Amino acid sequence: MKRMVSVVALACLLSGCGAVGRLQGVGKAPKMTAMDDPVAPEIEPSLGLQGAAHRNGATAAPAPSASLFRTGAGGFLRDQRASKVGDILTIRINIADKASVDNTTSRTRAGGETGGIAGLLGLETQLPKILPGKPDPSKLVDFNSNSTATGAGNTTRSEQINLTMAAIVTGVLPNGNLVIRGRQEVRVNFELRELIVTGIVRPEDIARDNTIAHSQIAEARISYGGRGQLTDAQQARWGQQIYDALFPF
Repeated sequence: MKRMVSVVALACLLSGCGAVGRLQGVGKAPKMTAMDDPVAPEIEPSLGLQGAAHRNGATAAPAPSASLFRTGAGGFLRDQRASKVGDILTIRINIADKASVDNTTSRTRAGGETGGIAGLLGLETQLPKILPGKPDPSKLVDFNSNSTATGAGNTTRSEQINLTMAAIVTGVLPNGNLVIRGRQEVRVNFELRELIVTGIVRPEDIARDNTIAHSQIAEARISYGGRGQLTDAQQARWGQQIYDALFPF
C-alpha cells in the first residue's frame, strides 16, 4: 500500500511539473503547430474554370455576368498592396536596440535630542530615589541618531533581430487600418524556432513592394522564441526554479 501511495505521489509530482510531457518527447523532435484556417473573402469562380467544369460533366453555378473582371479578383491596374481581409503583407523586422541605465543614490541623516528638568516644585529631589545612579535633572534625556544609505544600480541591454516574414490581414477597422497577424515556424533537427507578429498598420505606410517595417506597426507584439533540446538545456531545472522562488534569502 505504501509503495502504491509513493508511486501515485511521484506521478502527481511529475505531472504537476510538466515532466510527463517532457518524458514523452524524449528522442522526438518538437511538434509544429497546425496551420489555422486561412482568412479570406469569397471570390466568384473564374469563367474559364466554369467552362472546364461544364466540359467535364460537372454542374457549375451560372455566372452572374459575362464580365472578364471578377469580384474580389486582382486586376492589372489595381493597387497590389494589402488592403482587405485575406491579403498577404511582408514585414521587415530590424530590431537593433541598446539601452544603458546607471543610477546612484546616497542618503545621510543625523538627529539629536536633549532634554531635562532643572526644577519641578522640588519633586526633582525625589528622582534619585526612583531612578538608579545619580541622575542629573538637567540632563534626563539625551538621544542621538545617525543613518546612512547608499544604493547603486546598472542595467545594460542589447538586442538585435533581423528577419523578414509574411503576415495576413485578419481584419479591417472602421477607420481603414488593417489588423495583421503572421506566424512562422522553422524546425532544425530537434529545435523549433517560432516567430509571431501581430499589430495594426495604416494602408498609407505600406510600401509599393507590399512591405512594411516593424516600427510602423501599432500595438506590435513580436515574439521570437523556440522549444526543443537547446531551449531545455538553457533553462534551470524545475527544482531550482521552485527553490529560487520560495527561498527568502
